[in-house]
Amino acid sequence: MSFSSSLLNLPQREAVKTIHGPVLILAGAGTGKTRVVTMRIANMVDQGIDPGSLLSVTFTNKAANEMRERIAGILGKEKSKKITMGTFHSFCVRLLREHAETLGYKKNFAIYSQTEQQGVVKKILTRLLTKEENLDPGIALSRISKAKNSEEGGALLGDPMKTLDGALYQLYTDEMRALNAMDFDDLLLNAVILLEEHENIREVSQMKYRFVMVDEFQDTNTLQMRLLRALVPPPHNICVVGDDDQSIYGWRGADAANLNEFESFFPNPTVIKLEENYRSTTAILHTANSLIRHNVGRRGKSLWSQNTGHQPVRLVTTEDEKEEASVIADEMVEMNGKGDKWDDMAVLFRTKEQSRVLEGEFRKKKIPYRIVGARSFFDRADVKDIIAYLTAIQSPDDDVNILRIMNTPTRGIGESTRELARHHSIEKKCDVFTALKDPEFHALLSDRARAAIQGFVDLIEDYSGRIGQLGVDYAVIAQQLLEEIEYVKHLRKGLKSEEDTEVVEVGMKMLLDSMKNFDERKRPGQDLQAFLDEVSLNDDREEKDDIEKKTGVCLITLHAAKGLEFPIVYLPGLEEGIIPHRRSIEENRKDEERRLFYVGITRAMRKLTLSYARYRVKWGQKQTCMPSSFLQELDDKYIERFDHAAFMKEELGVEEGLSYFQMLKKQLAEGG
Repeated sequence: MSFSSSLLNLPQREAVKTIHGPVLILAGAGTGKTRVVTMRIANMVDQGIDPGSLLSVTFTNKAANEMRERIAGILGKEKSKKITMGTFHSFCVRLLREHAETLGYKKNFAIYSQTEQQGVVKKILTRLLTKEENLDPGIALSRISKAKNSEEGGALLGDPMKTLDGALYQLYTDEMRALNAMDFDDLLLNAVILLEEHENIREVSQMKYRFVMVDEFQDTNTLQMRLLRALVPPPHNICVVGDDDQSIYGWRGADAANLNEFESFFPNPTVIKLEENYRSTTAILHTANSLIRHNVGRRGKSLWSQNTGHQPVRLVTTEDEKEEASVIADEMVEMNGKGDKWDDMAVLFRTKEQSRVLEGEFRKKKIPYRIVGARSFFDRADVKDIIAYLTAIQSPDDDVNILRIMNTPTRGIGESTRELARHHSIEKKCDVFTALKDPEFHALLSDRARAAIQGFVDLIEDYSGRIGQLGVDYAVIAQQLLEEIEYVKHLRKGLKSEEDTEVVEVGMKMLLDSMKNFDERKRPGQDLQAFLDEVSLNDDREEKDDIEKKTGVCLITLHAAKGLEFPIVYLPGLEEGIIPHRRSIEENRKDEERRLFYVGITRAMRKLTLSYARYRVKWGQKQTCMPSSFLQELDDKYIERFDHAAFMKEELGVEEGLSYFQMLKKQLAEGG
């Protein structure tokens, strides 16, 4: 396979061709890292490396799926299927499904969502606390998570016999094991335990995955680093791609030191810098570089572009947040009238609360918009119902999902019958589904309830048999299930409008489409559990309306915007206390906030507008705002400053119907 200069620049080519030993690719924003990773994998296979020995780890399912499609386009589907590609968590699930019994779990362990975790914690807290005591389950889970992700583990929380946190950690761990369930932290921790403490499993894994690639390496945490160190022995055939300037997840455990201290884990690496940016203009990149250079301890890197562009970065001052939103909306209307698409525009903000005023202004001026990152599609109640059915069909001994669907849709199994089944399973020391088939349990029921229970049992056993057939398409099975239980018809009874019905129908179609996609790419031997694991680990976020509407101005937080790009970007609310956030100032974490601002700037392709307000309503009161200290760090070379608040007070600003964009043109024409 040859790599012409028309496809790759010199550093990219070096990254693609360097196969053996540790490799650290420092990939700046918009420098074509996905192309490099894709072609590097293709080159490795072209050089004779068995695709089955490759492990490629990304941080989101979306990124993994996109990478898989690109690789399939180059190598073909059969070869690409042999490559193990996914997130850290999906890799850990694969390892644990094979070896869970070594740790005392069944292979069909459940993966608990945050909601299910909180249910476990609430149950424990009722046993630990008196009526006068109180502890938020979310805070309790956060403490447990931090303990699991630390080197000290549960010991960090103290003696279970003496401290509340220690007792909570121990009881939570015991309860989860009794439920045959793991949370997201358990997936990492238990996989690390398998590799670190069981030599035979470690050696088999090392022999299987002889070449490892990790994307977004700056976002790895302590457990993920331990996993890699156990998995990759000398000669350390590991290639990591990352950018310390885009490390913005420290608050959830990411440790940028993993990238900055890569040499201490994997000695004498080849270090390659990707600095040519293919996304943004020189003005945008120069502004970004001038900001990020103020961070200490970073690896030297400076983005540049051959796209000189013609628009400076604009910094706008407004009187308050309402004027700020109005300025943004007016200009968007103006640009749209001149041919710019709504989809090309995005507003990036530090906190979700900032979107409220913007939404009001957009609605007033009839600007279509979408909020991205508000909710996961797989978190919807209707979708979770069907996933619960599929899980119960795959693993009938999964009590949580069996209890969820026993009377969904309604089939005459009341709450008292469900509770009776649960108690009978505890008494008989069996799972709930087994209890439902027990003649002793049937003897406790009315004729109507007994018939309903038998019908439910027959349904689950029928579909369990169907999914066990060779070569079956799971999307077809799911479609048959939906029709047999008349699920959409059941939902329609509680819907208020035709629009709500359409949302549900589209949601079911999306679920079936995701199953079709799985059917097309599943490897030999993969069963329905592999699809269910993907769903459990799903991290793609989308707002309810996105199911129907994929157009409009994008409103998105800076954290959620990482990895995205937009031709036209607005960054409002650049005030001290918002960015850098008040909490980060108090905790001395301004470097991460600066990186977050840097990420926001580098999302813009051709036009970037920064803005801040002199006053903002906080807690119902108008308060004076200070411009973000980060603004003082920006080099003015490519920045055009405009004080809209002062301009509005001049006679030019009182002309009826004069938009911000028109005023700016007048001001510039008059040499203002």
